[in-house]
Amino acid sequence: MLEKLHISPECDGFLFLAESSRNPPVLKPHRHIELELNLVKAGAVSYVVDNRTYHFPRGSLIWIFPDQLHQLVDRTPDAAYYVAVFRPRLIRQSCRTNRYAPLRRAAPPGDGVPHFPVPEHQLQALVDMMESLTQDGQDADVLNREAGFGLTPGFSYRHGDPDALNAGLRHLLLSAWRLHMMGGVTQENPRMHPLVQEALRRLDDPELCLSLPELAKECGSTPATLSRLFKRDLGIPFSRYRNSVRLAQFMRLWHHGPRTSILECMHQAGFGSYPQFYRVFRDTYGSGPKEMLKFSL
Repeated sequence: MLEKLHISPECDGFLFLAESSRNPPVLKPHRHIELELNLVKAGAVSYVVDNRTYHFPRGSLIWIFPDQLHQLVDRTPDAAYYVAVFRPRLIRQSCRTNRYAPLRRAAPPGDGVPHFPVPEHQLQALVDMMESLTQDGQDADVLNREAGFGLTPGFSYRHGDPDALNAGLRHLLLSAWRLHMMGGVTQENPRMHPLVQEALRRLDDPELCLSLPELAKECGSTPATLSRLFKRDLGIPFSRYRNSVRLAQFMRLWHHGPRTSILECMHQAGFGSYPQFYRVFRDTYGSGPKEMLKFSL
């Protein structure tokens, strides 16, 4: 559950723009010692944080603290969101006064997820600041494929001008917290039903490829009950989440496993037929797998 983020030693964190159109969904629950900041530039994203579900629309500035177990569970096809992380040493060096003392904590002030709806007139300035820090960074396609922190052995986040990146990350950190202090809230949503928590835990293993009836039996429930609770607590149908898990597994196999064929990876990921896989892939990325993956060969 404790994820080691692969960041080169000279960088005090990382920043990249995650986009639904080219970023494989990383759905497993995890936490890391770095403080995380998200800004939703377009679309919307949904997270489960400490067994509570949160939905964040465009303009949301989201803080995830080191002790918070979190996972992405859904996003709109047009979602684009900046993901920044700040190493503990940057936090210690930057947050010395009481104004920024909450950022030195492992958990947020109050239960839940601190977030702030950035006003439109300030959103573009924040986007411009983040965009400027990515200019000398690694290729955006590579960062999306690696989810920023590295899914491929040997990968690490690097930057062409780490000194400028570090200075920019410090400025971003303090500026974003000042914005949050203008009217941010720490939202504490209801906890998910224990059946949904158990279902998510079992779905984290994509090799099981459980159907709804099989999963319901494993969880000691009925398909109808589990489906209803899943949609109520996560806001998405069970089939949508399961297909996202399968697609994430396909992308891991395609990019990071022994390359065979699209059909072989598709079957290993749990898809029952190519038409089903094609529909899910196209709905997620906007083009078919052959069109998109030919650029990755």
